[in-house]
Amino acid sequence: MPNNTSKYQPRKTSSRATYILGGVAILVIAVLVIGGLVWNSQRDKDGPDESVLNSNAALIVGAASAPQTIDVFEDFMCPYCKEFEQQSGAAIAKAVDDGKLRVRYHMLTFLNKVSASGDYSSRSAGAAQCVGEGESKDVFLKFHSALFAKQPAENGDTDLSNADLAKIAAEQGASPETQKCVSDGSMVEQANVAAAQSLNQLSKALGGQAATPTVLSAGEPVPDIMNGTAWLDKLLSDKS
Repeated sequence: MPNNTSKYQPRKTSSRATYILGGVAILVIAVLVIGGLVWNSQRDKDGPDESVLNSNAALIVGAASAPQTIDVFEDFMCPYCKEFEQQSGAAIAKAVDDGKLRVRYHMLTFLNKVSASGDYSSRSAGAAQCVGEGESKDVFLKFHSALFAKQPAENGDTDLSNADLAKIAAEQGASPETQKCVSDGSMVEQANVAAAQSLNQLSKALGGQAATPTVLSAGEPVPDIMNGTAWLDKLLSDKS
């Protein structure tokens, strides 16, 4: 996301457009706007609830003793989330392995409407729940990265079936039990509930709007996450 003298202002010509959801209420997904609107700097007075962020993540990776904790909000249909994963995924994983970072992953589902099946965001988020609960962090991170690598096109003619998602999970080392969880769609409803709760918390952090990808640190949005890994270097150096 480009630097601006005034942060989070609309930039209609931005090549780093993010996905925005305005006027979000608890458990209600409002109208999706795809474009160059960036975040509003005015925060909800209450701010996100730490206990909710901690309880509804698809997976929490990293030691509880890590000096820095971040919340990462993504949708598996979001192309800018794919770009974020390509830029920062490996650096995040290394910081986790080095004991410097704890990450709470929140998989949102508001891009269902641009998937061929109409529910791909939900089904892929459910698959991530299966892998997160049934496998190690390494398998989860590989699966997370693989889903972005195989991301279906927006408004395309096809996307990945549950059987396809289960096959990808198997390729990353998931057990037969986890593969069945994915192929059966066993955690889709759980993922939808978690996504709605996460969306509400994200809206509180962003003054009634929501965007993917977003990284929060101590409940505040981290700037410049689409410009390489300098954002992560700064966070880690601030806690060193």
